[in-house]
Amino acid sequence: MSPAADPELPPLTPTPPDNMGTRAAIAAAVRWLRDLLLAVIILVLVIQFIYRPVKVEGTSMQPSLEDQDRIFINKFIYQFGMGDIGRGDTVVFSYPGDPSKSYIKRIIGLPGDRVTINEGNVSVNGALLTETYVPPAYRDTQTIGEVIVPPDCYYVLGDHRSSSNDSRSWGPVHRRHIFGKAVFVYWPLDKMGLIR
Repeated sequence: MSPAADPELPPLTPTPPDNMGTRAAIAAAVRWLRDLLLAVIILVLVIQFIYRPVKVEGTSMQPSLEDQDRIFINKFIYQFGMGDIGRGDTVVFSYPGDPSKSYIKRIIGLPGDRVTINEGNVSVNGALLTETYVPPAYRDTQTIGEVIVPPDCYYVLGDHRSSSNDSRSWGPVHRRHIFGKAVFVYWPLDKMGLIR
């Protein structure tokens, strides 16, 4: 005859080990860290090889770009032959006189072009350029005799002609100094958008 169960005691049930919940939490944390690390690696690769944030310093590209604007430049497009440097492109390059400095200017003359400036009016290969990006208040009356742009070089000007140190002073820029095309303004927010 077996002893009767005590009605006052709860039935005995095995308790599950507490480490099951801990293992699931650790696995979730590892997955989250893995995804975060992958995102950081992709971001670093994109910034290193494709897009790079830069800060505009100075007024030479007003009104298109203002002092302290933050922009992205596309490094990939020129470095890996994905696109040609075109007239009107806004480019960032190492200043030929001091490669530790970076300048941002607009491409005016391509290799082989004949560039002439007559009282501030720019002509390329005998045709007057229509420069809607240079408002009258930013023009100057400088005259420069004809310059033939050498092979692999580009004639660059700032949009704020009366406040720009550019090819009028130190000549065309060699292709090897150009390392990016300005493509997007991300700060200030009210100017956010593509650079045309």
